[in-house]
Amino acid sequence: MKVKIINQSSFDLPSYATEGAAGMDIRANLEEPMVLKPLERIAIPTGLSLKLPEGYEAQIRPRSGLALKYGITVLNAPGTIDSDYTGEIRILLVNYSTETFTIRPGERVAQMIISKYEKVEWEEAQTLIETERGEGGFGSTGLE
Repeated sequence: MKVKIINQSSFDLPSYATEGAAGMDIRANLEEPMVLKPLERIAIPTGLSLKLPEGYEAQIRPRSGLALKYGITVLNAPGTIDSDYTGEIRILLVNYSTETFTIRPGERVAQMIISKYEKVEWEEAQTLIETERGEGGFGSTGLE
């Protein structure tokens, strides 16, 4: 599938880091380093705009290395970019660590997955078919 993309940054288009990667790395479109303080959140510009076909979305997800090593993650993970949004993609990052973190120009700050989705129509009902789980909520299936 081909997707139209505008790159107003001076960095590479999102790309797969390895042959088996599902997510494409997205880079920070910054002219100078930016400091992210503990518990601070910020919208990082990417310089990227795209037009997805109807029935597809882009999901913005954290990079595992940033999350594990530095406590940096995508705040609304996964963030959704709808097919009718054509503005600049911004990455909402948050610093959950106790240390400041410096985001450098061109740094890979998130990953993007393009995913197909289905639209539903609601059919109101008075009852639902019983299942083994039923109304069992959080933790109801146990740990093992």
